[in-house]
Amino acid sequence: MEELATPAAQADPYPVYAQMHDLGEATAMPDGTVVVTGYRACSAVLRDNRLRKSPGEVLTAAGYPDWQDRPSLRMLFGSMLMLNPPAHGRLRGLVSRSFTAHRVAGLRDAVEEIAVDLLDRLPGTVEFVDQVAFPFPVAVIGEMLGIPAGDRQMFQPWVRDWTSVLEILNPLAVDCADTAAVQIDGYLRDLVRARKANPTDDLISALAADKAGEESLAEDEVVTTAALILAAGFETTTGVLSNGLLALLDARDQAALLRSRPELAGRAVEELLRYDTPVQMLYGRTAVEDMLVADLEVSAGQRFITIVGAANRDPRQFPNPDQLQLDRDDGRPLSFGGGIHHCLGAALARLEAQVMIPELVRRFPNARLTGRPVRRKGLLLRGYTSLPVALDGI
Repeated sequence: MEELATPAAQADPYPVYAQMHDLGEATAMPDGTVVVTGYRACSAVLRDNRLRKSPGEVLTAAGYPDWQDRPSLRMLFGSMLMLNPPAHGRLRGLVSRSFTAHRVAGLRDAVEEIAVDLLDRLPGTVEFVDQVAFPFPVAVIGEMLGIPAGDRQMFQPWVRDWTSVLEILNPLAVDCADTAAVQIDGYLRDLVRARKANPTDDLISALAADKAGEESLAEDEVVTTAALILAAGFETTTGVLSNGLLALLDARDQAALLRSRPELAGRAVEELLRYDTPVQMLYGRTAVEDMLVADLEVSAGQRFITIVGAANRDPRQFPNPDQLQLDRDDGRPLSFGGGIHHCLGAALARLEAQVMIPELVRRFPNARLTGRPVRRKGLLLRGYTSLPVALDGI
């Protein structure tokens, strides 16, 4: 794990993952932390309810025993993302009642319209992250939640500052994240109250509604859930689009394959998720009883790090794992997690990528980099802060 913290490994962790695969599907670090890298082991761990989230312990160990008094930590680590059963099941059930597959499917026309409108307005040379990969999911999620179009762009710096605490917990980062969290909370709380008084056909109205004879979400739960959907949707889809575009610029034959066979869009997105997933690892789970993970004996109290980026490159599951193959059919990647914590917005992220990526390769067959891509720092989330691209072929 120490090697993954080096600048070289953060730029390209996959050679390190290949070395870790030689050690087996799961290994224990000197401090007892279990690192899981094999596809089958990761899949099993993500679905195993004998592993529980322990955000309080993690944050206390990081120097924040007062974490519930810090707006950014409370809103993120107190959300559904970090809850255990039965609290998790209750909240997820209430949210899923409104955030349905039918609602996502009903957004397809709007997603296609947003994509076409955005691409129609692009100049010949763009900063892809700032002009495509981020504003596209911002517009889609804003449309779904019911955030007015003129207000959506201001969420970009707020969400980025707030979610930085997933990887950086120094005082400066937490102070900055607290400021962003207060702004997000204030905006969404006002919107929730407005929609509760005058509902419209959007997700916030549905989440805030009192349903006769049924349990409803409290205001804090609606605000936190909306913030979580914003953060997860922005970061995941931005990463899929930026990582995916660069992968296709490096594999022109695969871009040409998708251009000639647009019906491959679904499989192509799964392969791009596998090849360079925006969420590289999941942490914060602890075994509550003795168990066996692959061939490793694990004792109650041991913590887990599940490296889904390594699982997605496991040669035991995916032949030639370092090769991009858009027509691959070797099973789904683990990029959206699994089990009770499977990403609630996975269907929406897939829809956005299935619309945008084929449209990009169709419109811009000669697209090319015009400068050096700049990766975001950290191990958990993998993506870019800068991706300068010339869109020849407009």
